[in-house]
Amino acid sequence: MKLKKELPLIGIVLLPFLYLAYVWNQLPAQVPLHYNIKGEVDRYGDKSEMILIPIMLPLLIYVIFLVVPYIDPKKQIQKMGNKYHNLKLILTLFMSALALFIIHSTKSGSLGNPNIIFIIVGALYVILGNYFKTIKANYFIGIRTPWTLENETIWKETHILGGKVWFVGGLLAIISSLLLEPQINFKVFMGITIIIALIPIVYSYLLYRKLQKTTE
Repeated sequence: MKLKKELPLIGIVLLPFLYLAYVWNQLPAQVPLHYNIKGEVDRYGDKSEMILIPIMLPLLIYVIFLVVPYIDPKKQIQKMGNKYHNLKLILTLFMSALALFIIHSTKSGSLGNPNIIFIIVGALYVILGNYFKTIKANYFIGIRTPWTLENETIWKETHILGGKVWFVGGLLAIISSLLLEPQINFKVFMGITIIIALIPIVYSYLLYRKLQKTTE
C-alpha cells in the first residue's frame, strides 16, 4: 500500500468522523435514527449510536477495498491497477457523503426530501455501470454468480451487459426521483433496483446453458 496515494482516501473516510465530532455537543441525548418513506422520524435512540454511521459506511468500505487485493486467490484485482483504485475512491466518497448526509439530517431533525438519497444512489448505479466492464473475474466484487465464476467469457459478457443495464437503471432512478413523489418513487426505485440486479444474473445463467450446449 502506497501511503501517499491513500492519504486522500483516508481524508475522505475521516470527514464524517470530524463532522460528527464538530456537531456532537449540538445533538440532543436522544436523536432520530430512522425515517419512514415520508421522511418522518419513526425511531429515536441514544446519540452514541451515531458513531456507527461513519464506521459502518466509509470506514468499513475502505477497509474492505484495502484488504481484498491481498486475499484475492485469483490475484485478478491487482491487474485492475488504477481502475480498482478509482473504484475504491468512488465508493468511499459515496459512503462518506451518505454518512455526512445522515449526520446532518439527524442534527437538523429532518430528512428533507427522501428523493435526494435515491438521486445519489442512482448516480452511483450510473458510475458503477461504467466500471463493470473493467472488473476482472474475482470472488469479491462484481456480478458473482456460479456461472460468471465458472467461465471467464461468461464473466466478461455478463459485466458488459450488466454495465449497460445499471447505467440505464441509474438514469431512470435519477429521472423518477426528480419527477415523482417520494412514496411513489420509493416503489419505482426498488423496482428498478430489483430489475437491474436480476437481469445480469439471468443472463449469466443463459450464457452458461448456451455454452454447455455448444460443448456437448
